[in-house]
Amino acid sequence: MCLTNMGEGLGGSHVYSSWFLEFVPAQNRGFWMIIFSFFWTIGTVLEASLAWIVVSTLTWRWLLALTAIPCFLLLPFFGITPESPRYLCAQNRISDATLVLERIAETNQATLPPGVLVYPRDGEVDHSTLTSEADHLLPLREKECTDDDVTSPKSGSAAALRSLLSRKLRRSTLLLWFVFYANSFAYYGLVLLTAQLSNANKSCASGLKYVKSETDASLYKDTFVTSLAEIPGLIASALLVEWFGRKATMWCLLFTCCGFLGPLVFYQSELWTTGLLFGARACAMGSYTVVCLYAPEVYPTSVRSTGVGIATAMGRVGGIICPLVAVGMLRSCHQMEAIIVFEVVLFLAAIACMLFPFETKGRAMN
Repeated sequence: MCLTNMGEGLGGSHVYSSWFLEFVPAQNRGFWMIIFSFFWTIGTVLEASLAWIVVSTLTWRWLLALTAIPCFLLLPFFGITPESPRYLCAQNRISDATLVLERIAETNQATLPPGVLVYPRDGEVDHSTLTSEADHLLPLREKECTDDDVTSPKSGSAAALRSLLSRKLRRSTLLLWFVFYANSFAYYGLVLLTAQLSNANKSCASGLKYVKSETDASLYKDTFVTSLAEIPGLIASALLVEWFGRKATMWCLLFTCCGFLGPLVFYQSELWTTGLLFGARACAMGSYTVVCLYAPEVYPTSVRSTGVGIATAMGRVGGIICPLVAVGMLRSCHQMEAIIVFEVVLFLAAIACMLFPFETKGRAMN
């Protein structure tokens, strides 16, 4: 029951990135998304450090209890968090959206541009006509925007799913589902491989049955070291995403991740294994961050959270399946086969990134 409730809470975490990006100008949206993701990495490193200290001396229950403390500290912030003006406009709440923008301007000691807040009639996304953020959020118009000026978004999960699979979004949606699946499969698989490869190498090389060591401090050390890999991964993605765009950054990082995993088809020393996993995790984190940036940019406001949510759910499926490969196959001494599975998934994900219909770098969010 506790795990179910925890999963329900974490299931809405994808909303944060969509909400955040709706406030950021198009010209530096990639940079700020990387900064946003950096705090995930800080949490990952701190959690690995906490596990290294707590689990070896106390129990996993203490680890969960200490991990929950920041969640309680976060609760008061939800009361003062502003709603997205784009979402309010999509819900035909133009006055509320204007109030939010006025509060933001006041906080930043600025004034809103002259004009009237309007929302496009056409709910469909047309990326060929997007120019700048100002064209959509605060353009100057000759007449006031009334309730009749805005087409109310369709409601219901079935209608949202139909929109996601419409002619203009179908290709992006299906490719995003697979890329999210593959990124999650690779990311969480690499976390598990860090814990499994060393023990699997020892047990398979000696011909002994795999035995899990609960008190092996090197397990927590290796997890901590590889979690630090996310920092250079984020730095690399921050540089590449604004120079080469979202698509090229994703497939470059995924192919590079394949390169780091390749030598692990054969047994390696512990130091060499940790180094290769370090590089692979850096690339996996960078790719995961960029696809989390790309997905909200693809969808219009009316289906953005739903689209990203379903794609994230597909990623969760990858996280559920990856232990069968990263743990089950390694414990059966099938390291070569396990690594080949990861290589194939990453390779196909890189090809999928090449097939995305458009680049979103510098484009306004619809």
